[in-house]
Amino acid sequence: MIYINEVYNIIPLIIIGGGIVVSILIELYSKSGKSILPWFSFILFLAAGFYSLLTVENQSIVFQNMLSTGGITNIFYFIFNIGAALVCLLSIDYTKKYGINYGEYYILIQNSVLGMMLMAGAKSLFMIFIGLEVMSVCFYVLAGVNRKKDKAIEASLKYFLLGAFATGFLVYGIALIYGSAQTTSIDAITAGFPEYSSNIIFLVGILLFLIGFSFKIAAFPFHMWVPDVYEGAPTTVTGLFSTIGKAAAFAAIIATLTALFSGESTSMFLPYLAVLSIFSMLFGSIVAIAQSNIKRMLAYSSISHAGYILIGLASGTPVGVAGVVFYLAVYTFMNLAAFGIIALIEGENDANLEINSYSGLGTKSPVLAALLAIIMFSLAGLPPLAGFFAKYYVFIAAIKSGLTWLAILGIISSVISVYFYLRIVVLMYFKEAEGEVIPAKSFSGFFGVAISVIMVILLGIIPGSLLDLITSFL
Repeated sequence: MIYINEVYNIIPLIIIGGGIVVSILIELYSKSGKSILPWFSFILFLAAGFYSLLTVENQSIVFQNMLSTGGITNIFYFIFNIGAALVCLLSIDYTKKYGINYGEYYILIQNSVLGMMLMAGAKSLFMIFIGLEVMSVCFYVLAGVNRKKDKAIEASLKYFLLGAFATGFLVYGIALIYGSAQTTSIDAITAGFPEYSSNIIFLVGILLFLIGFSFKIAAFPFHMWVPDVYEGAPTTVTGLFSTIGKAAAFAAIIATLTALFSGESTSMFLPYLAVLSIFSMLFGSIVAIAQSNIKRMLAYSSISHAGYILIGLASGTPVGVAGVVFYLAVYTFMNLAAFGIIALIEGENDANLEINSYSGLGTKSPVLAALLAIIMFSLAGLPPLAGFFAKYYVFIAAIKSGLTWLAILGIISSVISVYFYLRIVVLMYFKEAEGEVIPAKSFSGFFGVAISVIMVILLGIIPGSLLDLITSFL
């Protein structure tokens, strides 16, 4: 009976794992694989995502204490799978426009999501490493999937080299943790944390582990790969990297540093997390102002948002963790909508990616302009949209932990960011068009953007519904 319950609890993993096998068979044996796989992947992700949400109460630890199910893990499963489903919708016509509608494109997305799910539910450092590598290898390939484009090849190579470099920090950190704690079990490390924390080797291992993931979340000063990779990769793939890819890295940090949120050891990691947060917020917001390419602007915006999320971790409380998970859910929908609209407006050969290309969009395409305006307002943190409450919850967590100064710096950074977000809105509605911009007629792409925007509005109207669900498992 115990084993049957375990099988029920890991059904989201079985759905994605089985789906990968079926997708490979479709790609191998069906001539219509290119048209079947996008919708098959979409249905697959929806099934795994909603099943995860329906079984969120079924908490257990399976696979010889290697993997957890239910609770926060299933909430992350939902974020990953719904985000991936939206990426599939956005990609259907975009990949045709660039001639990259390969079946393996969707198989790689499926594999990357499987890696993310392993990271979110990990109860062992090795499980985190396996999940991270499965996700990362898929990301390296997806960044360069447009083999005809030099910038895509460059993005893939840079991502691979710096990603491998970051993995070195991670593996060395895990080795030091294992050497001092004699275990890779996260629960065992958490239980013995007061004892291990007096060992300098253990603390150096934790620090190296954090540095490795600082690359993955694109925090300053480990952000150097972000602008070029975001600009060079296909726009829909960039949306994947910046949302659920970032969420997976934060999920692994939360899963690993459970002891950090007990309140006893917060002071050990606070300086590192706080410094990362401050520099990420301010650097991202200030440098984004100078960008003329909208994908690079959103890349630096992504760095600043990593800083806001780190405020929640630096607070070192369950309230802060709840704020982080809520922020990641909201950020996923906001950024997917933003990159989805960019993908619709983007012409062949990277046309219409300059911010000035959006001049007069309010007249040419009023619906798309309105959707993009809503997303820009939300990214800027203006009420009553979900982006406001995402920042509000992490700032409140910092204030409750006595980190009022960190929250104030976060507010200052948000004020700076308002300029470059609202600049796009001003161009769309108050400037005349400089050139001919004809958005692509893509039902699936527009549908994906519309769902994302609706979720941003809903989470702004009823933020407590998701936050209460998250808090109930902390």
